Amino acid sequence: MLTVRGYVVGRVLQAVVALLGVTCVAFLLVSLSGDPAFILLTPEAGAEQRAAFRELYGLDQPLPAQYARYVSHVARGDFGSSFAFNRPAIQVVLERLPATLLLTVTAVALGVVVGMPAGVAAAVTVSGPLDRLVMALVLLGQSVPTFWLGLLMIRIFAVNLRWVPVSGHGTVLHLVMPAAALGLYLAALLARLTRSEMLEALAQDYVRTARAKGLSERVVTVAHALKNALLPIVTLIGLQLGALLGGAVVTETVFAWPGIGSLVLDAILRKDYPVVLAAVEFVAAGFIVINMALDLLYGYLDPRLRTART
Repeated sequence: MLTVRGYVVGRVLQAVVALLGVTCVAFLLVSLSGDPAFILLTPEAGAEQRAAFRELYGLDQPLPAQYARYVSHVARGDFGSSFAFNRPAIQVVLERLPATLLLTVTAVALGVVVGMPAGVAAAVTVSGPLDRLVMALVLLGQSVPTFWLGLLMIRIFAVNLRWVPVSGHGTVLHLVMPAAALGLYLAALLARLTRSEMLEALAQDYVRTARAKGLSERVVTVAHALKNALLPIVTLIGLQLGALLGGAVVTETVFAWPGIGSLVLDAILRKDYPVVLAAVEFVAAGFIVINMALDLLYGYLDPRLRTART
């Protein structure tokens, strides 16, 4: 039987392999997308200046040599220098991290606070008016594109009503619309999944047994049904949290939010390879850490999984 230590070691090895795979794919994609010397240097720059630029950043070497050099530097924590900012690429990425974390945590919190109670309410009133209303809103929330919702919110709340700023960053009011645009979509996903899992849980024998013991409907719903329905819900929350760490590029662009997503988009357009690669590696590492944390949380939520690893 797999021990906890063996399980953790196995997960760490999987994480290393996954990071190497992400590094390889990302490096190949950005390397084949064009020559940054033609993007970053002025049109008046001659062939000698372009050659000097390529030599400075090692772009004149064969692709396998560039990749080996990059991996060896990353292993030492050196992600290279940004072509555009002339500063360490990881420093440029980390400067955008607080804004991304703020938007991500707020959007996920909004999605959880709205989506899970809505899903539970729909499940306990299945086929009733409330259930139909929730499912109609879920369908609407999943169908409306995030960028269109963002533009609509700007039109109504920023331009017409002038309740919040159109775009930017710095105050709580700047956060309201981008967090709502992302959070409402997540709320729709969570409401749909929570309803489905709750309906399955409420049909189980242990729920009927709890009711037969005279427990209140609230205790049965929360302490028995919802607790046993949490695993897939927690998985969805974790996956969405990891995805948003990379920055919601469209939302950040619409609201001019200075997060990692908008940084990566700008870096791609400028052929700023070190920043793109540093951001991809950072986000991939964060996603892997979140998945490992989810695995540990599964053991807490389902003792059968914890027992299987001991």
